[in-house]
Amino acid sequence: MIARLTLAWSLVLCLLALAARGAESRVCDVLVYGGTPAGIMAAISAAENGRTVMLVEPYRHVGGVMTSGLCATDMNSHSRIGGRARLFFQRIYQYYQDPTVWRSESREAYFARSANRVFTGKNDPFRMQWVFEPRVAESIFEDMLREAGVTVYRGERLELSQAVEKQANRIQGLRMESGNRYSAKMFIDATYDGDLMARAGIRYIVGRESNETYGEQFNGVRGKRYAELYAASSGPIQIDPFLSPGNPASGLLPFIASAPPGVNGQADQRVQAYCFRYTLTNDPNNRRPIEKPANYNPRWFELLGRTCAANPNITLRSLMSMGPLPNRKVDVNVSNMPGANYGWAEGDYNLRAKLMQQHKDFALGKLYFLVNDPRVPAAVRDELAQYGLPRDEFADNDNFSYQLYVREARRMVSDYVMTEHNALRGGTRQAEDGIAIGSYMVDSHQVGYYVDPQGELYVDGSLGEKPRAYAISYRSIVPSESQCSNLLVPVCISSSHPAYGSIRMEPVFMVMGHSAGTAAAMAIDRNTSVQQLPYETLRQRLAEEGQFFMDSAK
Repeated sequence: MIARLTLAWSLVLCLLALAARGAESRVCDVLVYGGTPAGIMAAISAAENGRTVMLVEPYRHVGGVMTSGLCATDMNSHSRIGGRARLFFQRIYQYYQDPTVWRSESREAYFARSANRVFTGKNDPFRMQWVFEPRVAESIFEDMLREAGVTVYRGERLELSQAVEKQANRIQGLRMESGNRYSAKMFIDATYDGDLMARAGIRYIVGRESNETYGEQFNGVRGKRYAELYAASSGPIQIDPFLSPGNPASGLLPFIASAPPGVNGQADQRVQAYCFRYTLTNDPNNRRPIEKPANYNPRWFELLGRTCAANPNITLRSLMSMGPLPNRKVDVNVSNMPGANYGWAEGDYNLRAKLMQQHKDFALGKLYFLVNDPRVPAAVRDELAQYGLPRDEFADNDNFSYQLYVREARRMVSDYVMTEHNALRGGTRQAEDGIAIGSYMVDSHQVGYYVDPQGELYVDGSLGEKPRAYAISYRSIVPSESQCSNLLVPVCISSSHPAYGSIRMEPVFMVMGHSAGTAAAMAIDRNTSVQQLPYETLRQRLAEEGQFFMDSAK
């Protein structure tokens, strides 16, 4: 009784303080933190299940990386993407049926040039399309949220020092930097970072487990010789890692560690590289020329320059991925900064802002370097010089993407951990309570560079292992009940590092978000915890909403 009175008095004091500061106390049934594609699907799903829903987005724009440049969607198995995610991709398809939206090329010309890329980009019988321009995706996301009656708040970030009000194992409310307080019956953390999950006291991990943790083969440190990974047609190429070639006393090039992080298979707290997925165009009527960025640091690209010099036949497509998008645009990937992002997951907002700016400087600097450095083959320089930032995208952000591509940050550790035994071809484990289907390869970008005791350059962390189709467990998106009974986590899910490399595709996040939103609404309806919600009842509702399962995928 004393504890309840103390909590009640604390809430009264909190409300009085908010009123004094001009802040608001907002109440709903389901609070979704994070306007990522998963968060958008979760919010819409909960709302269409009859619940009042607020979507609280820390940035100015909704859509996560799908409205910030990741628009050549990694959808290797479109037949397994159902529910509201499928509806989104069908709306993309319908938008591009209109000839007037093709301003720089025709629909036929676009799909002809992208025929062998982006997993064909569309499926006409299903009326789905998964290649699009960023502003188009944002517009459709906004339409879907409005039609569902979701209330959206932008630029609202958790007050990190006292973000979560919790009683026993239930979240009561969230505090924001603005002073605003949000209370709800159910909460969904749909961020890429897992900030709400972490501050709610949920168990999680950052980095890689050891292979021994879950009996895996592809976890932990994964060192490989740079000479083999970046071999030329003539064979392996040796790249000197020192500032002054041949002189170890001169120090190492940027982002190269002076020793291995451990033996292969050993655990550590490092994460795979981040980058900006930005958009370029070669339409002369829409492009801004590639210019030297204000914070240009040529030393950042010395390793790239030496690699180009050692391989004069290197191509632009081997230096960066350029997925074709409608209207003569491309989605640029692989402007990675291995080793620069280790502080992101646990960092505060100031640190993240600095890291985001550093990654932006790196992305723009790499463009300038590849167009201007004489060691880059002339064919590469000439081809890339035809591109520039599109004037009709990201108009309020200097035509550059809004958000950094956070490939992996925190990962929850719950009662069911997805592992490579679920995801790999030949895997021996299949979840019986699936709420989404994964099928992408077990993929990880570089975690870092290092030199061995002999001074040879190594790359750590690269993975690209063959997958199978597999069920993603409902238990992997909910914490242990003893930790929290009214929280779902459809992005930073309970997964080992290798399995997450397969799961972390935006269409799959969207499907998991849809399932999380429906589960939240149903748990309220039944007055139960998310953990005690009967799976068969949830599955039946999800099937009615168009979700697919391993035994029903088309």
